[in-house]
Amino acid sequence: MLTASFVRECALKCADEGLAYLAIHCHGGERTVSFSSDDLASHERGYPALLDILAGPPVGGVVFARNAVAGDIWIGGGRRFSLECTDVVGRVQVRSFPHPTPVPTGIAEEWDRQVRLFGDAGQALLSQLKVGVVGAGGAGSLVNEYLSRLGVGHLVVVDPERLDPTNLPRVVGALLKDVRPWLTHRRMPGFIRSIGLRRRSSKVSIARRVALAASPDIIFEGVRGDISDASVLAHLIDCDFVFLAADTMQARLVTNALVHQYLIPGIQVGAKVDVDRETGQVHDVFSAVRHLVPGESCLWCNQLINPARLAEEATNPEQLRRQRYIDEISAPSVITLNAVAAAHAVNDFLFAVTGLATDVELRWRKFHPLTDSVVSEVPRRDANCSECAGRLGAGPLLRMPVRGN
Repeated sequence: MLTASFVRECALKCADEGLAYLAIHCHGGERTVSFSSDDLASHERGYPALLDILAGPPVGGVVFARNAVAGDIWIGGGRRFSLECTDVVGRVQVRSFPHPTPVPTGIAEEWDRQVRLFGDAGQALLSQLKVGVVGAGGAGSLVNEYLSRLGVGHLVVVDPERLDPTNLPRVVGALLKDVRPWLTHRRMPGFIRSIGLRRRSSKVSIARRVALAASPDIIFEGVRGDISDASVLAHLIDCDFVFLAADTMQARLVTNALVHQYLIPGIQVGAKVDVDRETGQVHDVFSAVRHLVPGESCLWCNQLINPARLAEEATNPEQLRRQRYIDEISAPSVITLNAVAAAHAVNDFLFAVTGLATDVELRWRKFHPLTDSVVSEVPRRDANCSECAGRLGAGPLLRMPVRGN
C-alpha cells in the first residue's frame, strides 16, 4: 500500500506544477478490469483531501489489465466520473475500454464494402472520431473528401483563404462560380471587382459542401481563420487526429506544438516541384507523408521549420500575402501529386486507428515520380528539443505559439 506521507508528497509536487494526481496500478485479466471494493473505499477516504491540496486539477485512479483500462476521476464539487475509454497514442492507435464493447449492428448499407475490410467495429470507431484538417487547398481538400467518404463522424477544417482561379484545378469540389468570374473580370469597374473578390467562396465552405455531399450526417466545423490565432486553435485541441496540409512555417510550428503538447497524433502531407526559375528545368518532384507522433517525431527536430521564414510570416502579414501570391503563380502544382500524399496519409490513418496496422516502424516517406522511387527515413529526435520534449503532454499549462492567448 502507498503510505499517507508518500501520497501527500506526490500531491504537493503536483500542486506546485499545476498537474493532476493519478494513482495507477494493475490487476490481472485480459479484456475486463475494474476497481476492487478496497480501491474504491481508499478513493473515497483520500481523494477529497487530495483535491483540496491540488486546488483545481483533478485527482483519480487508473487500473490496467492487459487489454483493458478503467478510471475513477474526481474533479471537485462532488463530481466524479468513470473513464469511458483510454487512447494510447503512437504510430498505431490503441483505444481501450474497461470492458469489451458490444459489436455494433445495423451499420448503414453504404459502408458495406468498407466494413468488409475493417469490420462493423472499425466503422463505428471512425464515426466516433474528431479529426482536424489544417489547410483546405490542394492536399487538404482531398483529405477532407477521403475522411468524409470513410465515415469519420466529426471534421474540423481550418483555412483562412478564399478560392482564386489558380485553385480550380486542384481543390476538390471547387466550381467556376466559386471564383465569381463575371464580377471579377478585368473589364469590370474596380469597385465591382473588389465586391466580387470579397464574395468568392472560402475554401472551408467548399470543404463543407464536399463533406456533406459525401456524408450527410457528418458533424462539420469549417473555421475560416489562421491556426496561429488562439481562437482558431481552440477548435482543434480536443481532436483525436490532425492532418497538416498547409505549408506556411506558422502552420507547421503550431500544428507540431499541438501534436506534442496535447498528445494528438497527426500527419503532414504535401507535394513539391523544385524548378529552376531561370531555365525552367525540373530538378525534383515529390509527394511527402510525415507522421507526427507525440514525443517521437518532430518537424523542428528535423529542420522542417525555417526560423527566418517563421519570423517573416509572424512580423509582416502583407509581405506574406504577396509572397503567397507569387509562389502560387510560379510554383508548379498538380492535383495528382497532392493525391499521392493525401491517399497514403489517410490510408495510414485508417489502418492505424482501426487496428489493421500493428507494430509498424515510424518512417517518413517521399514518393518521387521522376525516378519511380520511394525514399523513407527514420525521423531524427533531439531529446532536449523545446518543441517536442519541452511541450510533451503539457496541455493548457504551457502557452502555445499563437496570437491572442
